[in-house]
Amino acid sequence: RQAYFSWEHHVSRELNYYLPMPNNVQTKAALPFLKKEYESFIKAVEQWVGKKITDEDLDRGIEIMNRNRQLMRRVYETRKAEMPPISGLEAMYMVVSSQLTHKEEHSDVLDELLKNELPGRTVGGEDDIRLMSVGSENDDIEFTEMVESVGGRIVIDDHCTGTRYFWSEVVPQEDRLAAIAERYIQRTACPTKDWPVRSRFEQIKNFIRDFDVKGVILVQQKFCDPHEIDFAALQDMLEEIGIKTLALEFDVTVPLGPFRIRVEAFLETLGGEELF
Repeated sequence: RQAYFSWEHHVSRELNYYLPMPNNVQTKAALPFLKKEYESFIKAVEQWVGKKITDEDLDRGIEIMNRNRQLMRRVYETRKAEMPPISGLEAMYMVVSSQLTHKEEHSDVLDELLKNELPGRTVGGEDDIRLMSVGSENDDIEFTEMVESVGGRIVIDDHCTGTRYFWSEVVPQEDRLAAIAERYIQRTACPTKDWPVRSRFEQIKNFIRDFDVKGVILVQQKFCDPHEIDFAALQDMLEEIGIKTLALEFDVTVPLGPFRIRVEAFLETLGGEELF
């Protein structure tokens, strides 16, 4: 929010629009609130471009976004294999690039990847330990590369630069804006929105089971208080189902050497254990 108002103050643009998100998405008011905000936003965009946004336009947008989400989920599903065809680093590149590039072009590349490149491909070694990464965001190339160079294999994640971005789809309905709002309200939440009920913990448990995860790395971005509070309860939950965790605090610069020692020690504690 502060970044937006700073941008508005210092940089002149034809369209400056702040689109809020309901703070408590678990209330009955969240859906009608967000739908109304979308209606206001559409009016502002229509005035800016001088064109009416029709139901057909919204349907096309929903279809484009859903196709991209479906394809990325299919790529993630391949990581359930005993020898995954794509690394955690490559999966991270895939999701972050989707946030930055034209969706239809990105989807076409993914379609080609699934048809021609992933079948028969494997990465890593047979003894790699299957890990899940959990946190606010993790787009740190050097860290992810390091984890997978010392015997870890990140096969699934719970990040806003990962599954939270694309895992759920918009379910089409007659009221297009309600459908879009419902998707954003019901998607896997970050801790800032995941209260009073911690709804995403069950999703994390399902990921651990479905992707045969042996250990979880908790990525704490410094000063991200919601995740810092959330991790205590999450570690308790994971301990109850027999999953060990490694908590690491990230800052602007990542202490890769010390982190490497801690990751190696963590992997050593997981070696050869059957947790399920």
